[in-house]
Amino acid sequence: MYNFSYFKEKDQQTILNFLEEHPFAFLSGSNAAGKPVGTQVPLLFEERDGELYLQGHIMRNTDHYKAFAENSNVLAVFTGPSAYVSASWYSNPQIGSTWNYMSVYISGEMRIMSSEELIAFMQKLTLKFEGGNTASKTIYDNLPDSFLSKMMPAIVGFEIKAAHLDNVFKLSQNRDQASYQNIITQLTNRGGESALIAQEMIKRESALFPEGVEWDGSRFDS
Repeated sequence: MYNFSYFKEKDQQTILNFLEEHPFAFLSGSNAAGKPVGTQVPLLFEERDGELYLQGHIMRNTDHYKAFAENSNVLAVFTGPSAYVSASWYSNPQIGSTWNYMSVYISGEMRIMSSEELIAFMQKLTLKFEGGNTASKTIYDNLPDSFLSKMMPAIVGFEIKAAHLDNVFKLSQNRDQASYQNIITQLTNRGGESALIAQEMIKRESALFPEGVEWDGSRFDS
């Protein structure tokens, strides 16, 4: 992991908002023999008694479910937009270019849900992504029994209690103000994911460069 303190998001609510906005996570682990496996699944989270839990479901007849059944230690990686940042945009361009991105890493042990828990989770999951529309024909409660009787035995619900949470919000926090502002301009002009990164940088600019405080880079590594 790119482990520099100035690329860490300190605000817990900002991290939770990120999980809410980017629920399609990469879930990885390994089987008992150490063979790595991975899959991408939507994950919901909830806080209970001060602890963070992730919930999701996967197909039963897959290599990753079989691996997770043998080894319950897993890592979930939530990622947002990313963008190439050219060093030509810096006040001093004679250094390497880089990439800006945001990711949250949560590791813990996977617990398989009971049948009742899986039903409750699927009710919550389908309703959430249908925008709370209880009239939608595709939420769990409105699906025909003929479909559910085939689908439900084929999937496995799981919950992960977060044992460790880390993040990288790498948004040019180690650049001087002139470089930072030019990066925002260049990324905005590029559009797409680059513009989304620029928006995130704009949110942090006033905290990074307080009015009346001269930036000298002393709080950053080279």
